Amino acid sequence: MSATGAGAGERPAQPLSTVLPDADRFRRRAGLLGTAALGLSAIGWFLNPLQFYRSYLIAALFWLGVALGSLSILMVQYLSGGAWGIVIRRLLEAGAATLRVLPAFFVPLAFGVHHLYLWSQPEAVEHSEALQQKSAYLNVPFFAGRAAAYFVVWFLLAALFQKWSLEQDRTGDRAVTRRLQLWSGPGLVAIALTVTFASVDWVMSLDPQWYSTIFGLLLLVTQALSAFAFAVALCAELHRRGPMAMLSPDHFHDLGKLLLAFVMVWAYLSFSQFLIIWSGNLSEEIPWYLRRLHGGWGAPALLLVIFQFVLPFLLLLSRDLKRSPRMLGMVAAWVFVMSFIHLFWMIAPEFHPRGFYLHWMDATTLAGLGGIWFALFLRNLGGVPLIPVRDPYLEEAFEHGGSHERKAESGPPAAEPGA
Repeated sequence: MSATGAGAGERPAQPLSTVLPDADRFRRRAGLLGTAALGLSAIGWFLNPLQFYRSYLIAALFWLGVALGSLSILMVQYLSGGAWGIVIRRLLEAGAATLRVLPAFFVPLAFGVHHLYLWSQPEAVEHSEALQQKSAYLNVPFFAGRAAAYFVVWFLLAALFQKWSLEQDRTGDRAVTRRLQLWSGPGLVAIALTVTFASVDWVMSLDPQWYSTIFGLLLLVTQALSAFAFAVALCAELHRRGPMAMLSPDHFHDLGKLLLAFVMVWAYLSFSQFLIIWSGNLSEEIPWYLRRLHGGWGAPALLLVIFQFVLPFLLLLSRDLKRSPRMLGMVAAWVFVMSFIHLFWMIAPEFHPRGFYLHWMDATTLAGLGGIWFALFLRNLGGVPLIPVRDPYLEEAFEHGGSHERKAESGPPAAEPGA
């Protein structure tokens, strides 16, 4: 599907069937980088297994979050429609499809449960009445069984949506589109429930005394924010390099508005949790924030307020910035980085409550799993059109992409006779 014009009623000059060039070359490089970084992390495991498991947990949860966020946004787009989702759908699908192999990322953590979670240590449970009361839920066999159930749900959803999307590309059958829309609602409910329980199991139970009813939703929004920021940043880079040059400023304007919305929702939920817990001042809840606001951990908290919310919020208010792929891509890339810092700030103080601590394995595990994840992402993205060429709403999406320019060129509407 291609065209030669750019005027009203014409399709974009860039062929919509463009595939990612040099995908195999970049995939090999990412895989080599990831393998080398994981090799260094393995050396770190021999030297300091406790720190290895701590660093590995944060890195694994971050990249899992990008994949789950991609799947969530993908289903939101199928339900809501809109040109914004069509132009980044392939990127979201490639990210979501990594869920089919991500369980392998969590195999090493099965050997580190006793290093990470107090409730898994029999001697700690024996001397804690609170842990004994929660032992029916917080025990290793049930913990492992729930984790397996989460991954089965995520695997099935990712596999089905990828299969149906490729079927839509082959046939253009509207029945496939309706099937995707029909399953997106229950799929989102399943994602919300499993991510909520997983957040309790993998993050909240690091401090089994603490709880927050909003924590699962906050983690879900954080995952969506990181995935959307990743997709927007990569979309802007592919536009600059040429494969997605068919996208117009209007498409990026839509993406920028949604990125602003995600930033605002993340800030609202983060502040709501802080305000409720801080004002309540209960001994079971307030220590969680005290550990994260003292001993050097207050600096990352301040950075999150400024660079995860205030600065992106102010920048994304600019219409010109949102219509500039280069500037929008830079803001999105920054938000993506800050999403990791947010996750690090939520987890690491549980391991180092006396003060801020950064270990070299925090970097190697992040780079190692990130390199492998990105190689999987590129494998899923390579060989397929970067735009879903047989989506029934494709033409409408690209007409929308040029609608504002055509309105501006045509000038204000003429007054009706007798007005």
